[in-house]
Amino acid sequence: MRAVVLKQPGPPESLTVSTVERPEPREGWIRIKVEAFGLNRSEYHLRAGMASDATFPIIPGIEATGTVDLAPGGEFEPGRQVVAMMGGMGRSYDGGYAEYTVVPAASVVPVTTDLDWATLGALPEMLQTAHGSLHTGLGIRPGQSILIRGGTSSVGVAAAVLAKEQGLTVFSTTRNPKRLDLLRDLGVDHPLVDDGNIAAQVREIVPAGVDAALELVGTNVLPDTLKATAVQGTVCFTGMLSDAWTIPDFYPIGYLPNGVRLTAYSGERSDLPTEAFQRYVDLVAAGKLPVRIDRVFALDEIAEAHRIMEDGEAVGKLVVRVS
Repeated sequence: MRAVVLKQPGPPESLTVSTVERPEPREGWIRIKVEAFGLNRSEYHLRAGMASDATFPIIPGIEATGTVDLAPGGEFEPGRQVVAMMGGMGRSYDGGYAEYTVVPAASVVPVTTDLDWATLGALPEMLQTAHGSLHTGLGIRPGQSILIRGGTSSVGVAAAVLAKEQGLTVFSTTRNPKRLDLLRDLGVDHPLVDDGNIAAQVREIVPAGVDAALELVGTNVLPDTLKATAVQGTVCFTGMLSDAWTIPDFYPIGYLPNGVRLTAYSGERSDLPTEAFQRYVDLVAAGKLPVRIDRVFALDEIAEAHRIMEDGEAVGKLVVRVS
């Protein structure tokens, strides 16, 4: 089979399309014929040498979409539409950047849809991260207000759409003023240009601050996001688009505003129930849950896709169509 192999960390050109042996699943594992996969910031971190839990050489990819090719344990029938995500994919064992991938059955979600493969391929990790951040990390409720810092990322786009679907008032940020209309088209109530002082902009609209905030940019802007959040509000740290991961000399009393909660979300497939994923897919198919795909690539274009992801040029999801 054809697969993208990363022998060691490096620039986008380190991702090479090679012919390798098709993997054989043992009992409890599922072989999936991959039709499409989405790109994720986690895979950029792997490729750039920022991942601490990876083995090399490896086939990257923390998600995949396609059909069941072989299930020795009988968990799924061959030909069944499925998506797979997380659980060590592309880190401790080979992932989804390939024509076939083998994953634990627990990482597989069955789905039934007429969506095209590229659209379905955009959804698994994007929806899992957005859903988990909103419900596990923030515990959102209808009627609340939420700030999404990093709103034109794929997870930011999904989070805005899901939050609106749940009845929240959404604030969302972009560094590029030309992208404000894109946020409005997603249903964002208050699109904001991120000038580094979002807290002041938010409090001009809601003086008490927002009820919830989703941090997707990194620790470099986290103090400002905390200041934008109301007393008894919650900030969930999920993303590091800036590649700023840690807080040096963290002193909670000096760092956290009084009464503002800070949580984090990293998540697994188990955080997105099969029924919830199917519901989201059905809403997408019905045109009630807009999904923004920035561009669809062929497998041979994987280096260019990674370059665009690294440069932050995309608005929404980057997808690779395998066949």
